[in-house]
Amino acid sequence: MSVPKEDGDLPEVSESPLIIDVDFIEEINDNATGPLDSTDEISVARPRRPMELPDSLPTPGGRARVVTVTNQKGGVGKTTTVINIASQLALRGHRVLVVDSDSQGNCATGLGVDKSKVRYTTRDLILSPETAIGSRNATAVDNLHIIVGDRTLIGLEQEMMRQLGRERRMKEALNPLLSHYDIVLIDTPPSLGLVTINALVASDAILIPVQTEYFALEGLALLAGTIREVRSLLNDRLGVDGVLLTMHSPTLLNQQVAGELLESFPDLIVKPAIRRNVRLAEAPSHGVPIHLHDPSSRGGKDYQGVATVLERRWGLA
Repeated sequence: MSVPKEDGDLPEVSESPLIIDVDFIEEINDNATGPLDSTDEISVARPRRPMELPDSLPTPGGRARVVTVTNQKGGVGKTTTVINIASQLALRGHRVLVVDSDSQGNCATGLGVDKSKVRYTTRDLILSPETAIGSRNATAVDNLHIIVGDRTLIGLEQEMMRQLGRERRMKEALNPLLSHYDIVLIDTPPSLGLVTINALVASDAILIPVQTEYFALEGLALLAGTIREVRSLLNDRLGVDGVLLTMHSPTLLNQQVAGELLESFPDLIVKPAIRRNVRLAEAPSHGVPIHLHDPSSRGGKDYQGVATVLERRWGLA
């Protein structure tokens, strides 16, 4: 295992093999509709009682802000959001660390890292916090490192059940790294297990991707209950940095759901919404984020706008 230098600097991250293919395929017209970036473009839905999501607190000085991107509902764009926000911030010169706590390990694929070749993974990070420094891997994007998740995370919860302080293992492991980054983004599986609880305990805040479809508010209500329990028992600093609308289309149902979300969380909605986009969906197959695949596409432009909003919200601008 690598050991920090005496002057406090971390050693260089390991150079993992990259899978990069930046060849573009046929052109697609992505300019049919503009991004959802104002209340004028969101239909007003029927009134409802606002759902309570706690505000986040400022980041303690001298260390990275830790943000978990989560939603207990699957298929809402968590991994896509982590990959593209992380790469946008790194492109702007910020030091970014991605921690993939999903056993599918798709963050590595989307950032050009061959996860079969890495030495340590998120499983090692949680079970053996002393591996944290050696767990970081370089990606296809400068200033962006990743701790890779893979299938070894399956069954990890059973291994942790008898360990004392099992909910705080990730927090303990990440602490030595925080002074060397500006932002840490944690990707999570679509379930509330011990690995997800570790991510929430390690975090300052949550970013919630929400697909603008029928069950969006139901999933948010479930997550709101989880946040309350974690704040009450394990991490009283945990708050919500934003709600990001994903996979948005200009249909009546999508507009109604977006309007209801905006009405429920007027200060938390991050604009613009992320529109459905072929380029965004195909970028991971090339091992690169959207800004390296097609930055002028809808997805590229939308994530640029979202990154600008979050950059200010996180005090990075």
